[in-house]
Amino acid sequence: MSGDLEVIADQSARQGGEATAREIVQQPDVWREVNELLASRRDDIDAFLRPLLEQPDLRVVLTGAGTSAFVGEILAPALSRRTGRRVDAIATTDIVSNPEEYFADDRPILLVSFARSGNSPESVAATEFADRLLSECHHLVLTCDRSGRLYEKHARAQDSFVLLMPEAANDQGFAMTSSFTSMTLAAWLVLGAVADPDELVGRLAAAAERLLAGRQEDIRRLASSGYERVVYLGSGPLKGLAHESSLKLLELTAGEIVTYFESPLGFRHGPKSILDDRTLAVSYISGDPYTRKYDLDLLAELKRSMRPGSLIAVAATDAGVEDSGFWLLEGLEGVEDTALALPFVVVAQLLGLCFSLALGYTPDNPFPNQEVNRVVQGVTIHALQEKSR
Repeated sequence: MSGDLEVIADQSARQGGEATAREIVQQPDVWREVNELLASRRDDIDAFLRPLLEQPDLRVVLTGAGTSAFVGEILAPALSRRTGRRVDAIATTDIVSNPEEYFADDRPILLVSFARSGNSPESVAATEFADRLLSECHHLVLTCDRSGRLYEKHARAQDSFVLLMPEAANDQGFAMTSSFTSMTLAAWLVLGAVADPDELVGRLAAAAERLLAGRQEDIRRLASSGYERVVYLGSGPLKGLAHESSLKLLELTAGEIVTYFESPLGFRHGPKSILDDRTLAVSYISGDPYTRKYDLDLLAELKRSMRPGSLIAVAATDAGVEDSGFWLLEGLEGVEDTALALPFVVVAQLLGLCFSLALGYTPDNPFPNQEVNRVVQGVTIHALQEKSR
């Protein structure tokens, strides 16, 4: 562990953030373990998925609540292109409140559920509504807790296949970190037809390790610079990453830091008004040559209007930008944006942790009075009238 990482780990341990710090730092090793787990189950996975993905009218729905929903937002654009099938990211919180709208198209569906614990009230309810409203529904469940209700319901169910993440991915801290990246990686490797999983995971893990070793001081400095607002920007799959990044900081600072997310093109259409001299902007730069042009256009525009040092660009491709705010993650040239989200999100996780520490919160439990809970409580799942087909 580098000196800067030791400083963060020591401060986290003193201030009630030991689990969160550990779960951020361990992610490269967890990703390697995820890859090994999937390799060991490859035949079973293929036997379940291949017949489904061969159906030309199959619809794939990626679902989860909160951070688990953002897994789907990152994956959906690329999976639609890769599979040639309709792929929708729909949160369980939307499905449960409006099931007949989201399941109005009664075609074969593969419902891919993401859940850290699987105990959020909406997790099981979304799968039950799907089974009730659809003539043909198959379930792929990715979860981190074998004692969770979602795992227990689907582990032996017909038309279901469950992928349990490595034990270390079952985060004990309040905010999802290892669980988020492990489920994202697993779904991409399983559904994305990745040509060489070992090579990809090796590159992602090595890049994240270099980031963890080399950017802690920069991140600690940013978190201690008096920013009151933080904006995350990303295009395509990286917009889903911006969504997750925004939530991570909001959660870990108990809402004290105002956060926002948007696409670079969308940011000009009103949301740009959030900027002031206490705003930090983090832009995730696409690896796609076409998309990257739009990202860099906004980057240049923001540099002209924002305070020096208040704009960070996280990229995997050298855009020829000579600037201390351009953070290049080497070794990831040519990697798709969906996979880039894994090392990129480490920046947001560390920012959330360091802001939380700087503001005097306990990152493992930023809501000691339980205004917000690690597993959502208080949700009533209301009965749905029988649908006539």
